[in-house]
Amino acid sequence: MRLQNGLYIQRHAPMLRVAIPYGLLGSHQLRALAEIADTYDKSYAHFTTRQNIQYNWPAVENVPNILADLAKVEMHAIQTSGNCIRNITSDPFAGIAKDEFIDPRPYCEIMRQWSTFHPEFAHLPRKFKIAVNGAQTDRAAVQVHDIGINLSHNAQGLPVAQVLAGGGLGRTPVIGSVMINDLPAQELLTYIEAIMRVYNRYGRRDNLYKARIKILVRAVGPEEFAKQVHEEWQHIRGGVSVIPQSEIDRVSACFSAPAYTAYTPAQVQSAQEQVAQLRKQHAGFDKWLIRNLREHKQAGYAAISISLKRPKIAPGDANSAEMRLIADLADQYSFGELRVTHEQNFVLSDVAQEHLFALWEALKKHNLAMPNIGLVSDIIACPGGRFFLARQCQKHSHCLGHSGFTRRH
Repeated sequence: MRLQNGLYIQRHAPMLRVAIPYGLLGSHQLRALAEIADTYDKSYAHFTTRQNIQYNWPAVENVPNILADLAKVEMHAIQTSGNCIRNITSDPFAGIAKDEFIDPRPYCEIMRQWSTFHPEFAHLPRKFKIAVNGAQTDRAAVQVHDIGINLSHNAQGLPVAQVLAGGGLGRTPVIGSVMINDLPAQELLTYIEAIMRVYNRYGRRDNLYKARIKILVRAVGPEEFAKQVHEEWQHIRGGVSVIPQSEIDRVSACFSAPAYTAYTPAQVQSAQEQVAQLRKQHAGFDKWLIRNLREHKQAGYAAISISLKRPKIAPGDANSAEMRLIADLADQYSFGELRVTHEQNFVLSDVAQEHLFALWEALKKHNLAMPNIGLVSDIIACPGGRFFLARQCQKHSHCLGHSGFTRRH
């Protein structure tokens, strides 16, 4: 019960992990997270590789108050730990990427509702992680998840899914194996349920280090595992877990585009010329755009990554003042929306090109304009049991490379 409500007992204090479904946040929610950090923690928090947030110093007796404060902004810590289906992750550029086939977020939301408090999968052999991608480029790392899903369209223009199973990182890195291609998207839940049932039935429960689905898939072989899944699927396909098209449409409507300005081609060109001139005048601005800007499918806009990888600061950490600043910038420049990436950074998803320089100047004043997205310094860190050591030693840069604290992606 404690773990499935996100509460760990670590070396020096409890740790509470809060769910950020598929990494999507509103600015008001980020401000609430900052307020919790100030009220119940040490005025900072850690953003994780599951697109979640962790508080590392809450008192156990304050956890009910934290959960109540989270509920006020429609957030919770359910199934952020324990041997259950964890937070479902996705492409942090979902809905705005130029190479996108299908926006994966509605399917993530449907799977989130299906998996939350699912009684059959509340006590799995081990934790279970699902990632969903809907673009030509895999920015959700679906190949290294227990289940990975690639959404696209078939020749008839209908949404279909490629489903992989048995991927993972950790002490035994494994690339997932394809279970099925061209699965009708409305059957996603039935097929995932079939995978979960086979894993729940045959996954190791006697050895913590051999309990993940990747070990089971390797032990029986991908072909045999896919065969068992297919046999199980025959009992439930077309049944109660089929997603009605009306439900897909209803949930998809919740992810409508913001009120973009309809820039004319002349206005877009003028903004681009202005940005090009500023890049010539400011080398730092130019470097930042090279690394931190991603093209947007809407003319006149861009997506901007805000790096949380700063010298002498643990990767993925942000203090409450920084969270409030980013929330303000999201309101000012990105329709009040931001995303958390599995690289432990932020994304402002809808920034008008004419505002790029002003945004860079605001971030630079607060040590948040690091031009390092995708570089070796954009390191991914899982603090784990050494978190206390790292926080105490972060004034010494060599401590942030301490064995067991940081790892390459």
